[in-house]
Amino acid sequence: MLRQPLLLLARSDRVKKLVSTMPVSSGIVAGYVPGESTEAAVEATAELVEEGLTVTLDFLGEDTLDVAQADATVAEYVGLLEQLAARGLARGAEVSLKLSAVGQALPDGGHKIALENARTVCRAARNAGTTVTLDMEDHTTTDSTLAILAELRKDFPETGAVLQAYLYRTEDDCRRLAHEGSRVRLCKGAYDQPESVAYQDRLDVDKSYVRCLKVLLGGSGYPMIATHDPRMVAIASSIAADKQREKGTYEFQMLYGIRPDEQRRLAAAGESVRVYIPYGQEWYGYLMRRLAERPQNLSFFVKSLVSKK
Repeated sequence: MLRQPLLLLARSDRVKKLVSTMPVSSGIVAGYVPGESTEAAVEATAELVEEGLTVTLDFLGEDTLDVAQADATVAEYVGLLEQLAARGLARGAEVSLKLSAVGQALPDGGHKIALENARTVCRAARNAGTTVTLDMEDHTTTDSTLAILAELRKDFPETGAVLQAYLYRTEDDCRRLAHEGSRVRLCKGAYDQPESVAYQDRLDVDKSYVRCLKVLLGGSGYPMIATHDPRMVAIASSIAADKQREKGTYEFQMLYGIRPDEQRRLAAAGESVRVYIPYGQEWYGYLMRRLAERPQNLSFFVKSLVSKK
């Protein structure tokens, strides 16, 4: 019942200020987002890498409609990659990039601007000794994102892709991308999509996810299995065994602060596990969406708001 109100609150700067100063909710913030600064993100990366996990870093922000903001995002990623290299963390950490954050939605030449900005980030990643994965967003950007991916891979074939299982088209996209050298993160999908393009029933989404897993794990690329669902983890492991996939030829991915014990359990069992770390000043909307997805956190959050003097 609280999911929609929390998503509405995600747009409130006033509530953001309130949340960030409250003891319980401040703890919740730290549980999902390590901080607003590059330094905080790098420190969180170092801690996870030391524990035997790998990382992908996302500088929060999307729907950029200003060239200067897009340029600032690119500069942040370049600086982040330089810090990762300087700390010797680049082998264990890559970056995730939303094309909307680097200009994809700009009204005049957004596709080309996003491509060139992404190329700059990919070049910085290669210089640092790591890679970039292009995040997938609203379904209206899918064709543009995959077209930019194809262009980037001409010079940076290591660039990763993300596919969303709840879209009808994704199984076919998996087939096209399940080739040698291709890295593909498979997630269920988090955007509100119409019935004309996406499965609406959770069971149908799960079935699509399993079909896509079979395609990717049966191909010759490098699948990145993004799920916190214990059933999907078990199914993915079973499919990997059936396809005679050795550990290290695929990986599991989970969000920072979500099922950390499971992340460590899988890593201890010899699986490759990558943690998705978001950071930056735009953490508030991200946090509220995570709270809306995890009902067990809602009661703590609401009690904190009610008890605030």
